[in-house]
Amino acid sequence: MMSSVPALRTSDLIGRDAELEQLSSQLGIRASEGVGGGAAPIEQSVRAMLVAGDAGVGKTRVLMALRDAAIEAGWHVVAGHCLDLADSSLPYLPFSEILGRVMADQPDVATRVLEQHPTLARLQPGRRVRSSETASGDQALDRGNVYDAFSDLLAALAHDAPVLVVVEDAHWADESTRDMLSFLFSRPVPGVSLVVSYRADDLHRRHPLRRQVAEWMRLRGVDRLQVEPLRDDDVRLLVRALHPSTMSEAEYSSIVDRAEGNPFFIEELVGAAWSGQVPGELADVLLVHLDRLDDTTRQVVRLVSVAGRQVSHELLAAVSDLGAAELETALRNAVESHVLVASRGGTYAFRHALLGEAVYDDLLPGERVRLHADFVSALGEGRAIGTAAELAQHARRADDRPVAVRASVEAGEEALAVGGPSEAATHFLDAIELVDTARVAVPDVDAVALTRRCADALIAAGRVPKAVKVLRARLATLPADGSDLDRGQLLTSLASAQLLTDTTDSPRETSAEAVELLRGAPPKLLARALLVHAQSLGSWHADDARAVALEALEIAERNDLTSLAVELHTTVAGLDPDGGSSASAGWRSAAERARRAGLMEPELRALYLLGRLHHDEGDLDTAIDVYREVIERSEVGGLAWSPYPAESRLLLAVALTHQGRLDEAWDLLDVSGQNPPMVYEWLYFAHQMLILIGIRGEPKPKALERLRDYWGTDGLTAISSGSAELMRAAAAGDAAVAVDVYDHVVETVVPLWHDWFQARLRLATLVLGALANAAPRQSADERESARVAVERMLADGARVIDFYAPFDGSHGPEYQMWVARRSAEHLRWRWLAQVDPPSSDELVGAWRAAEETAVAYGSVPEIAQARVRLAGVLRASGDAAGAREVADLAREAAHALGARPLLDELTAQGSSPAPATATGGVALTPRESEILALVAEGRSNGEIGKQLFISTKTVSVHVSNILAKLDAASRTEAAAVARRRGLI
Repeated sequence: MMSSVPALRTSDLIGRDAELEQLSSQLGIRASEGVGGGAAPIEQSVRAMLVAGDAGVGKTRVLMALRDAAIEAGWHVVAGHCLDLADSSLPYLPFSEILGRVMADQPDVATRVLEQHPTLARLQPGRRVRSSETASGDQALDRGNVYDAFSDLLAALAHDAPVLVVVEDAHWADESTRDMLSFLFSRPVPGVSLVVSYRADDLHRRHPLRRQVAEWMRLRGVDRLQVEPLRDDDVRLLVRALHPSTMSEAEYSSIVDRAEGNPFFIEELVGAAWSGQVPGELADVLLVHLDRLDDTTRQVVRLVSVAGRQVSHELLAAVSDLGAAELETALRNAVESHVLVASRGGTYAFRHALLGEAVYDDLLPGERVRLHADFVSALGEGRAIGTAAELAQHARRADDRPVAVRASVEAGEEALAVGGPSEAATHFLDAIELVDTARVAVPDVDAVALTRRCADALIAAGRVPKAVKVLRARLATLPADGSDLDRGQLLTSLASAQLLTDTTDSPRETSAEAVELLRGAPPKLLARALLVHAQSLGSWHADDARAVALEALEIAERNDLTSLAVELHTTVAGLDPDGGSSASAGWRSAAERARRAGLMEPELRALYLLGRLHHDEGDLDTAIDVYREVIERSEVGGLAWSPYPAESRLLLAVALTHQGRLDEAWDLLDVSGQNPPMVYEWLYFAHQMLILIGIRGEPKPKALERLRDYWGTDGLTAISSGSAELMRAAAAGDAAVAVDVYDHVVETVVPLWHDWFQARLRLATLVLGALANAAPRQSADERESARVAVERMLADGARVIDFYAPFDGSHGPEYQMWVARRSAEHLRWRWLAQVDPPSSDELVGAWRAAEETAVAYGSVPEIAQARVRLAGVLRASGDAAGAREVADLAREAAHALGARPLLDELTAQGSSPAPATATGGVALTPRESEILALVAEGRSNGEIGKQLFISTKTVSVHVSNILAKLDAASRTEAAAVARRRGLI
């Protein structure tokens, strides 16, 4: 029943749980067993529901779910539909459909009622006769007869189970159907519930159903449910259900914005190939709204579509050639027909944004240009008030390029003034495109200055790679004998952008060339170039950087270049700690100086560097506070996605992760709906996967596969994602995969950074851990072959340690933690692989050091990991009490983190918070269980003794006991019995 109701393209009911619950509870539908045999209707609070909502909002999908719930509860469900047949609609059409369904599903009931009411037979589908044949005779369709007959039909159907009657699309109902519904609403049939749906947006002021809905709502036992558009979060869920592959945040945001929560619109936008226009099928549906409008109203509606998302009455009056009264009448008609909506501020907009797009797409090309030109004239001559952005849009589409360029630049400056760098960048990019493609020069527009301004806006919006691309494109247009001033300024901007992104280019070389070109330039340009060059030299060339920065500072102070002086103080604070205070105090002072001067970007940079300093020193609490300060200050200035706040968000999540606050870190990086630049979207997602897959052990291989496509966009993305893959491989003991991942990460990151980047020490150590985990399952030959990979990881780690040895500032507690962990993992591999195995004291001492350095840094996940490994070596060395104590601490942390790999590793060690229990009638001691596992791996008694730091003779005794307990004749049989009984 309701078989003709079309299904959505996804079978999931998304975002409608509340509506379904309201309908089910108010109508008394509850799933129950054994319904039938004369069951009475379930108690309910209403007998009829009106379900209203705009076209495509999901009324039918909710009713389908209600149908399923009713059938599950043992109800009969019948449905009829009204059709848009204009004046030729057949009377009682939905009830004719219901009669046909009853005759097909319950012919006995239908036959009995038809015998009592022959009149009802005239409603049978396929037997509707022409009115000329029914004008005489006893069987004329008398309304009273029809009402009584249909009421008796429903009563008969409800004799053995409750009945749900659904009538859809009542906005198309003929007069006879509306009267039948009025009868059923006012004279309810026991055991029968009625649900009627209609499109709220179709009920204009003169619609015949509008009055009747108001009358029905006054009846007792009748209620209404308004199906609202989906919330943004539910829109995202629906998009994911329709389009399981990954979408960028920009694509999600576009669909959320354009669809306005309407599921039908969402499906069409997701399913259509992106062309910038409304999909054809959707446009046809939307443009039906215009068919009932008169010509004048349609003309005004087209004018509104050209205006954009919203237009003032004043601007419409200035552009339209209609008189005031005629314009007001047309607007009133459009509003009453639910095409436009009017705001209290005197503006008009389309009820659905997509309808406006469809109307605009339907205009002829010449018609669009003419109407846009009318808007340019009205705004440019001051006949109406508008923004520079509006003027730029209309001038661009009217092909008035000089006006469009000047208006776009003005719009960009206005956007920057109110903290909208992303919007500003868009306007500047439009202006650049118009300048480059203009057939004539645009007066008063400096293409080089415009490009630099655009790059600044792009960087402030977090779109640094795009800024680099724009600057390079402008440099390529400069003639070989062009101005050194222009080239030098562009190179300064380019080097500044290169410092903020991972690139294979050298910002140091770029900035050095800029300085040489600007040596004879005005002081402001030279000081800026020197500042950028000092930043590019950084701590790797601290002496040179300090000299360049001090030269720039002297120029800035001598020429009263206040803003540059403030930025230079930030740079000097990190390069000249001997100048009177620590770097920490210097950066805090620089941040406060920038704040007093009202310079947001230098303030954010100083705070970011201060947070990094505390982070590197292991003061995670203070680092977290400073990172939060960066984020909060950036939001004040509209710079939330500029590089320093955006990276501070990631580093804040990293610090929270180290503190074991994984859920806080996850939520911080969940930027759904915030539309960050894609590079940060994937960077944040990579760290989320490090939490989910690496630490918590969730199986999400496809997520890691998708992330690999974005490793090259940012080195941290590759390191976070690669670390998650390495941790997963280590948990699985898959050394080959771990080595392959390591090589891929190094291959990706080295061109972006340098050969011996510090995180390489951590990556190599994780690979050593994976090699150690794999060793117990390897043969002697395989373990000997693994020595090559182990030695390579050791050598790579040693090169990193040697590289950073001259830089005292890089030897923070996190660095020390990984140095200690590297040594401990190497010894663990030697122990488990029995390749030059260490003594138990040496092994325990190394893992004690790994634990101590992890505690010193305060990294909860790394403390837990070190303790898991320490418990294993303590247990093997015979210190059962010490192993138990350390394992309990590790287990507590692992449970708090939700770290399944750590818990699994504790279990594999034989460490358990509860005493061992007998399985299959066999009770093995913890040591016997440990030896049995090694026997199953094919280890000899000698190898087992070396690994467990006990004598070969002791191992032999334990093996004999195990064989006796398992009633096994050989080691092979013992292993087979143990696996069968779940002992290993």
